[in-house]
Order: sequence, then C-alpha cells, then structure tokens
Amino acid sequence: MTKMQQFDVSRLSSYVEEHIESFHGPISVYKFPQGQSNPTFRIDGSSSSLVLRRKPEGVLLKSAHAIDREYRVMLALDKTEVPVPKVYHLCTDDKVIGSWFYLMEYVDGTVFSDPALPGLTSIQRKHVYDEANRVLAAIHNVDIKTNALCDFGSTGNYYERQVSRWTKQYRSSETCVVKPMEQLMGWLSKNIPEDDGRTSLIHGDFRLDNIIFDSDSLEAIAVLDWELSTLGHPIADLAYLCMQRRMKRDLFIPGLGDLDIAELGIPYEEDFLSRYCHRTGLKEVGPWHFYLACSFFRLAAICQGVLKRALEGNASSDYGLELGTMVEPLAKLGLKASKN
Repeated sequence: MTKMQQFDVSRLSSYVEEHIESFHGPISVYKFPQGQSNPTFRIDGSSSSLVLRRKPEGVLLKSAHAIDREYRVMLALDKTEVPVPKVYHLCTDDKVIGSWFYLMEYVDGTVFSDPALPGLTSIQRKHVYDEANRVLAAIHNVDIKTNALCDFGSTGNYYERQVSRWTKQYRSSETCVVKPMEQLMGWLSKNIPEDDGRTSLIHGDFRLDNIIFDSDSLEAIAVLDWELSTLGHPIADLAYLCMQRRMKRDLFIPGLGDLDIAELGIPYEEDFLSRYCHRTGLKEVGPWHFYLACSFFRLAAICQGVLKRALEGNASSDYGLELGTMVEPLAKLGLKASKN
C-alpha cells in the first residue's frame, strides 16, 4: 500500500471520529493497489483501522461507481451466510473528501491475485476453489425478500438488458475500433437465450481476488467489491468466475488456460459446476457457451471503461492503462466461447 494524501486528512479524521464512536485519531491514510473502479484506502487510527471506499474523481459514466449500492447490499448481507466486512457509515456529502464514500471494517487475511495459487499445495488449492464455490452459492441462495433487496434491480430478461447496457457503456468509452469486439457484440445481440425466470442477488464481479481468505484455515471470510451487484441471472456470476480457465498465463490478467489444473488440484469445470448446482438446487446450467461469451464481453467493456478513465486522468491507478490491453484478447475469447 502507498501512503496517500488525496484529500484533507485532518477534515476526514474529524468526520470519522464524529460518526464512528469507537474510532480515534490521529489517522494515516494508505491507498490499496486494488480497486480500479472505486479507489480504496485503509484508514489507521490510534488503536484500530477502517477501510474507506470512494467514488473516483472526474466525469463518470452514468450508473457506474455506485458506492451507495455497495453500502446497501453489504448492510443487508450482514446477517446472512455470505461473509462481508461490516459497514459502518455512508457519506453522501461531497464536501468531506470530494466525493461520496463509505466506511467499513478492515478484514485482515489473504487475497489471491493469481488463480493458479502459487505457494499452496494441491489440497489447499482445491479447498480455496471450493470455498469460492460455497460463497457464490450462498450469495445466490440469499432470500431477497427477507433481506429487503426486492427492489435492488430489475427482474426478467437479464441477458437482454446486460447486452444492451454494456454495449452502451462500451460505446461511451470507445477509443478505437476493435473488430473482435464488434463481432462479439453482433453475435450476442442475435443469440440472447429465452428468459428462464431465474433471478437472484448477483455479485457482478465475482473473482478469487475479490475474496479475503483466512491466512491459516483458507476459509473465505469476506467478499469485497460489490459495486456491480444487482438482481439478475445467477449463472452470470458463475460464468464470470470460470473465464480465467480459458485465459492464458501471458495475458495481463493471467489465467489457467495453459496449465494442468488437475496436477495443481484445481477442480475441473464440470465438477465445479456440479458442486455449485448441488449447493443451489439447480438441475442444469443452461446455454453455457452464451453465458461465457457474454461474460468475456462484459469484462472487455469494463476494461475499456477503465482505459478511457486512465487516458482522461481519472483512473484510480496506473494499472488502468495496462488493463486496456485486455479488451481485444477478451473479445477474441468471447468469440471462441460462442462457437463451443
């Protein structure tokens, strides 16, 4: 982490002490390298730490960087089987640090940035992937009525809405013509499956590196980055998580595509899907090739958005410029998935 002063630390300290009774300054602020969309900071006080998530500065895409939605869903999940950091306060006053932000507990643990999980044994790798599977099933099993999330998103025709939304987002961020992306958008728009009626809470960006694991037991103890959460088709999260199985190691976002996952102890995709279906009571996954293709398209559109903000000087880190190199490779993988 890097020590930062992107805002008035003294003013922030006074605000936090006023709204978080158990927290006392003076404070130090450190920026996490992760969190490309919404900048994330650790706030160290005299005896404890908090995490601050804020909207980025500059001109933002409509409906993006929904700090308030992150706060709401994490608050709703506090009493469920989904592990999330405890949230303490949402600030909607831009005058404090220049944008909306919320405060949550600091969860100490391990985040795995490499899906190959180097340094772990094959048994440990199997356990980590099963924990991700367990937590994803728990998210999709959340009772949205009991937890006051019935109005957290639209219902029905999820993939039709997703293709439309991310096409618009991509067009808003477009910096050049990417032919595979044009082909993929065309294929998706013509092959949207019939709505099967499945709706659940979905995370929207469910990856291993958005989960904190206990450093000793490797139990999943906190799911992070709920900015893209909504009501939608549960298999969208599952396909998104499985994308890295098709992404090779030499990509900027490395995957598992050219590794022997059996030797590593990572479950085969078929077994992983079967385990998920058992935990959720799902009989069949559905048109898996479409779900995968749409996930690659969506991630490519997200990467393009981060690139555009980086070029305009609004990205939350230099990483955003590199992330833009993923747009074309992801589109090509989406096209490949559509043909299988």
